[in-house]
Amino acid sequence: MTTGGSDDSRLSKNQRREAAREKAKQLREQQRKKEVRNRVILISSLGLVLVAIVVGVTLVITSTLKPAGPGPLNMASDGLVVGTGLVAETTPALAAGEDPVPTVNDPTSGVVDIRTYVDYMCPYCGQFETTNNAQLTEWINSGAATVEVHPLSILDRASLGTKYSTRAANAAACVANYSPDQFWAFNGLLFQNQPEENSEGLDNAAIKDFASQAGVTDLDAVNTCIDDTEFKGWVADATSRALQGPLPGSDEPNVSGTPTVLVNGQKYTGSLTDPDAFSAFVVQVAGEAYDTSTATPTPTPAG
Repeated sequence: MTTGGSDDSRLSKNQRREAAREKAKQLREQQRKKEVRNRVILISSLGLVLVAIVVGVTLVITSTLKPAGPGPLNMASDGLVVGTGLVAETTPALAAGEDPVPTVNDPTSGVVDIRTYVDYMCPYCGQFETTNNAQLTEWINSGAATVEVHPLSILDRASLGTKYSTRAANAAACVANYSPDQFWAFNGLLFQNQPEENSEGLDNAAIKDFASQAGVTDLDAVNTCIDDTEFKGWVADATSRALQGPLPGSDEPNVSGTPTVLVNGQKYTGSLTDPDAFSAFVVQVAGEAYDTSTATPTPTPAG
């Protein structure tokens, strides 16, 4: 009797059994590696998400804590002073967080100091400006007076979400920064074309058109500044300072409404639609400060 066939058969079964065990072992190892790989991928993904969240939160915090940019050139007092020939007085830009530098005026110099705090959406400001623009221009040109304009943004709520007061005040700051000698003309155009309260106000295209009409010397820079609301941070800060007070060069504690008009520090409370009433007030205040026989021209009623 031979046993070779039986041994071979038994060996073949053992080999198959061993091969099956090896195959199962390989499958288990592959599954283990796959699970490990999946865990690594999951952990890495969660790590990336966490990093993205941290970066996002950091950016939000950084942007929140980042100080506002500098104010416009020529408005270190929070206003721009227009003098003889409608030429603006130049000043450095107000650094972020820096207190404004009040304009110093000598009442005995014979030059009347007129300061206006205005909101370009305010209808009463519009009344005052359009009523008195001609005689103010005459006084400035002749050297009888300087006018310091402080643009404010109090009435953003009255422009249906477009924040027209801020955009218009920013535009005025843009002109003051890039083309200051055209500020007076631009200021006048904004009031001549003043939108009604509780409307959307003028869009940026219209505002930029008025800058062009005013003859600004660097129109591209002004247009970009208007579109980017480059000085909106300064507008908010200047408005807050005016509302909190005190108002430099005056006994007025703060701006309680617009327009606030100060003549040699004295607040004008008369008619906003009668140029003679304002002219008489200016002449009266000027007469209290200097001899009317001075060589410097004395403001006189227009007409």
